[in-house]
Amino acid sequence: MWKWGTTVGLRALSVLYMLGASAFGFGLALQAQQPWAVGAKSVAEETGPFLTETAITINEQALKPGWAFTVWAAGEAKLRAERQIAAWTAPKAPVAAAPAAKPIHIAKIEPKPAAPPAPKAEAKPPVAAAPSPSLQMPQMQLAQGEATTPELMPAPDATPPSPAEVGRVLAHLKTGLTRELYENFSLFLFVSKANYGPWQQRMFVFAKQPGGDMKLLHSFPVSTGQEAIVAGPTGKLLGTHTNTGFFQLDPERMYKRYTSQQWGHPMPWAMFFNWEHDGLQTGLAIHSAVGDDIQLLGKRASAGCVRLHPQNAELLFRLIKAKYRGLTPRFAYDRRTATMSTEGLLMHDQAGNIQYQDGYKVLVMIENTGGDDLVAALF
Repeated sequence: MWKWGTTVGLRALSVLYMLGASAFGFGLALQAQQPWAVGAKSVAEETGPFLTETAITINEQALKPGWAFTVWAAGEAKLRAERQIAAWTAPKAPVAAAPAAKPIHIAKIEPKPAAPPAPKAEAKPPVAAAPSPSLQMPQMQLAQGEATTPELMPAPDATPPSPAEVGRVLAHLKTGLTRELYENFSLFLFVSKANYGPWQQRMFVFAKQPGGDMKLLHSFPVSTGQEAIVAGPTGKLLGTHTNTGFFQLDPERMYKRYTSQQWGHPMPWAMFFNWEHDGLQTGLAIHSAVGDDIQLLGKRASAGCVRLHPQNAELLFRLIKAKYRGLTPRFAYDRRTATMSTEGLLMHDQAGNIQYQDGYKVLVMIENTGGDDLVAALF
């Protein structure tokens, strides 16, 4: 609005200037041309009142209102400027000071006084040299690493063998081992499948010691095969014989849980024999008895396998898996019958060297010997 009023006033002044300049120029022309001057004089006399009225009208309608508006707008601008300056220069309210922080108390930690150095121990005199071996008492060496943990204790045994009986079993085992078998295995399981005698239906576990001797680790009652022909689950007649001889364990067939495919019986903690007969791997194994079969331990009751009490089966399984993995000799193999030897014969190359394979250094020896026949032979 302020800009529009100013513009109108300036335009009116410009018109008046132009009119005045035109009249001045026209007057000079009339002086030079007298005839025109006489005509112009008469025209001026006639137009003078009209120009006067026009100037008065412009002054009243345009110049005075425009100037009055300009003066008013300038006053308003001054007031706004003064108010803005007052707002900028007004004193600000004081800011409340932050509360003083509480003092932090730091605990003073003093180092403990250093303990006085311990007195040096006096040097002991050198120990006298050991006496000659001929004057020393023989020392007993315990089996290293084969001790059972409290969590894997054997099951209670109602009829454990006497120390004298264990000595007789060990002597019998040694007489049945060749030098190659004794040197290449570390754990020996002697199983009697006899149904009479002091050794009947029992397993003796011997561990070879660093000095070369053997020590009894465990003696477990077992159940071997019924040694009869019985009807299987499908009605087919099947043998329940436990084969005798020397056997190795199959490292690829060690199962915590297993079920017989032929009989449908559970076989926990199963350790199958690595024995091939007529071109087929047999199902002969050492495993845990289950259910009512546990009460039959000490009697012939299985379908051919060697059954143990569940505690003893787990203990033996874990012991073998943990401590007896290694290279083992391969048993001799008869290509004509596709059958592995159970007589303790080992496989050799053309140079006479024993052939080895990965497995468990455990030898199983099963006999139909009850022990009483040996006693009778002494008399």
